[in-house]
Amino acid sequence: MLLVIDVGNTNTVLGVYAARDLRGHWRLSTNRASTADEFGILVRNLLGLDGLRSELMKHLMIASVVPPLNGVLEEMAGKYFHVRPVFLGPGTRTGMPIHYDNPQEVGADRIANSVAAFEKYGGPCIIVDFGTAITFDVVSAKGEYLGGVIAPGLGVSAEALFQRAARLPRVEIREPPSVIGANTITSMQSGLYYGAVGLVDGILDRLRGLMGEEVKMVATGGQATLVASASKYRLPVDSWLTLEGLRIIHERHSAGAKRR
Repeated sequence: MLLVIDVGNTNTVLGVYAARDLRGHWRLSTNRASTADEFGILVRNLLGLDGLRSELMKHLMIASVVPPLNGVLEEMAGKYFHVRPVFLGPGTRTGMPIHYDNPQEVGADRIANSVAAFEKYGGPCIIVDFGTAITFDVVSAKGEYLGGVIAPGLGVSAEALFQRAARLPRVEIREPPSVIGANTITSMQSGLYYGAVGLVDGILDRLRGLMGEEVKMVATGGQATLVASASKYRLPVDSWLTLEGLRIIHERHSAGAKRR
């Protein structure tokens, strides 16, 4: 069985695959202070709660945008699962050419998303990921990663308002009852929510102008369901797209290693 882990700045998402079947998945808060033992005990407990045996985890694939945790995860993999993890990064066989000035700058999660989207939906395609940042990734009809867009996420925007405006509180990020807020909280919720919707639609308008109206689009990430339904494009949501990308890349990387 394959354990896949997507370590983001805000959330860490885990999944377990038996061949191509996603048998379990979990979304946790990312804690940069976690130790290898804390990670190992938590993951083994999650597996046990879903009736999955930790000793059956023979492979581990990781996408991480939090470098300080990479060593911790490698230690955890060896101590608790007796495997050497594969980190998605330079040298990993993804099967997707990266047309970026410096390919090493592209987040591992963005590559995983792009590989999975092209495999599942074809190209050209655009992936919108609602995480700490709202990212837009563009894949050509030939399956080439062309680049994308990075914008502030809803949580980052909300926190900036709270930190920089003395009289504005922290608010729950949700769809407000009306675009016209009747108090400070609903006014902020309206700005955050409809601001994100407008940002997404505006950038997609421009990307579709470059890629053509036939371009396929998909949303993923923790807040995808909240925002995607309000977009004029009615973006389909694929919540576990990153995990699927890690599975596909692990499959390709392992096949390449065997040929060598």
